[in-house]
Amino acid sequence: MVELMELLRGSRDDRALRTAALLRRSHPADKELQLAGLLHDMGQMLRPGDGARHAVLAAEAVRPLLGERVARLVRLHAQAGADAADGADGPGGDADAVATLRQARETAAACGPDAGVLEDWRPLLELVAAGARRAAGNAIDPLGLPRGSVPGPGGRGAGRGAGATSWPERSP
Repeated sequence: MVELMELLRGSRDDRALRTAALLRRSHPADKELQLAGLLHDMGQMLRPGDGARHAVLAAEAVRPLLGERVARLVRLHAQAGADAADGADGPGGDADAVATLRQARETAAACGPDAGVLEDWRPLLELVAAGARRAAGNAIDPLGLPRGSVPGPGGRGAGRGAGATSWPERSP
């Protein structure tokens, strides 16, 4: 999180802040879309002059911290026409979100609302990062481990505490 904030502070253009602010106003419940607006041009800061790949670079950089959806929105916002629609209508179906992100980006380029300061976005970044960590942790076992249990090397039922039984096997 510290490295991300430092990278964003290095930007001299507040267009990303204006884009995120517009998305916060138009889609207050979609926190991931707001962060995609904040981070959509991060690839240009990571590797200036890498034109067409900037969205892919940004997406790969944010995926481990903020999750798959933020990364997908960041990647798709820069793709042209049919390519973006194909990727956005796949898993997650974010075609409308991608279109909204593009529109907010264009509006912010002209002149947007008061963008505020980057530090205003830290709590939301931390909230979404915590959710992405929880989702990644539950990817292996969607139910998670029972309270007080410790994961063990023996598989799904291992390490579930004293007296715990393993999960029943299902017949085919």
